[in-house]
Amino acid sequence: MSESTDAPTKSKNPEHYSFMDRDALAKYTTDTGKILPRKYTGLTPMQQRKVSRLIKKARHMQILQ
Repeated sequence: MSESTDAPTKSKNPEHYSFMDRDALAKYTTDTGKILPRKYTGLTPMQQRKVSRLIKKARHMQILQ
């Protein structure tokens, strides 16, 4: 039995997020649901684009509101 079959640990790297990670994506939105700009998140351009796409996908799936 390997330990890799256990639940995966939560990564702090935004590149490893999924659109199902509600709490992780909530850090990158305001109270009204707007996506925070890079100036405030401190992400690289590639990470910001990925997080934005994940937030939009989560909104569409009605996971994030």
